[in-house]
Amino acid sequence: MMLLPSKKDLKIALEVFAVFQWALSVFIIVITVVFVNLYLVLFTPYWPVTVLILTWLAFDWKTPQRGGRRIACVRRWCIWKQYCDYFPLKLLKTHDISPNHNYILVCHPHGLFSHSFFGHFATDSSGFCKIFPGITPYVLTLGVFFWVPLLRDYIMSSGVCSVSQASMDFLLTHKGTGNMLIVVVGGLAECKYSLPGSTTLVLKNRTGFVRVALHHGVPLIPAYAFGETDLYNQYIFTPGGLVNRFQKWMQRMVHIYPCAFYGRGFTENSWGLLPYARPVTTVVGKPLPLPKIENPSQETVAKYHTLYIDALRKLYDQHKTKYGISETQELVLT
Repeated sequence: MMLLPSKKDLKIALEVFAVFQWALSVFIIVITVVFVNLYLVLFTPYWPVTVLILTWLAFDWKTPQRGGRRIACVRRWCIWKQYCDYFPLKLLKTHDISPNHNYILVCHPHGLFSHSFFGHFATDSSGFCKIFPGITPYVLTLGVFFWVPLLRDYIMSSGVCSVSQASMDFLLTHKGTGNMLIVVVGGLAECKYSLPGSTTLVLKNRTGFVRVALHHGVPLIPAYAFGETDLYNQYIFTPGGLVNRFQKWMQRMVHIYPCAFYGRGFTENSWGLLPYARPVTTVVGKPLPLPKIENPSQETVAKYHTLYIDALRKLYDQHKTKYGISETQELVLT
C-alpha cells in the first residue's frame, strides 16, 4: 500500500519549491528572453516582434526610476508565504513608524542573496503591512536588473525600483508621505564576507545614502538581519592564489566578487545551492532624524554617517545575544 505524504512533508516540499523557484526564475527569464529574441531575429521572419519589444523597453526605460509598477496581488502570492516560512523569516520593530514622513531603511548585512529583505519588503507575506501600518516599502536594487524585458516587469510588480539617485529623489518628493526606501548599502561587495557567524559590513566609505537623506531631510532607520550570513557556506581560496587573484580581478572589473558558495539540496542533509533552513530575524531600529540640507558638505555627511553607525552599533549590541551572537563579538566595518 502506497503511503501518502504527511501534511508536514507537503509543507516542507512547498517551502523548498518556493525558495528554489525564486532563485531560478531570474535565470530562466533572462535565458528565455535572450534566446527567444535571438531566434526570432536570426531564424524567423518575426524580427519585428523583437523590434517592438525593444521599442517598448526604450519608451518604458525610466519607469523603474518613477516608482515602478507595483502589483498588489503579486506581492500577496501564497508562494511567498511558503518562502518566508522556509527559513523562517521574522520581522521585529523596536519603534513605531509614523506614516506622516518618508524614510530610508538601511539594511545590513547583504548576505549572498538578501533573502530576508526580499521576503519582508518585496512581499506582503511576513506581516510588514500589519507591523508598519500606513507605510509603503520600495526595495531599491541595481539598474542592471531592469535592462531585460519581462524580468524588469516581474521585479517591478513586487515594488522593486532602481537604486539610482533619480529614483530615490522621485520617491521622496513625488509619492507623498509614508514611503520607506529599502537600501542594502553593503551591496554585492559584501558577498565575500557572507560566512556563518560573520558580522563584517561594507559601510565605512558608503555615504551616498546619508547625502540623499540630508538632501531631503528624511530619517534614516538602521535594520540588522540576524542570521542572514548563516544561510550559506563559502569556500575561501588561498590568499594570493590563482583563483583568489581571479576573484579580485573580477571585483575590480565588474564590481562583483564571484563566490564559491554552497548550501543544502532538496533534502535537509544533502548538498546543493539552496540556502540552509535557518531562522533570520530582521530587527528594525529607531528612526534617526536628519536636518534638511540641500547641498551638504563632506564634513556634514561624515558627521551624520558617524551618527548612523553609532545607531546601528547600538541596535546590534542590544539584540545580538538574543540571536546566538556572543557578547564580545562586535560589528566589523570595512
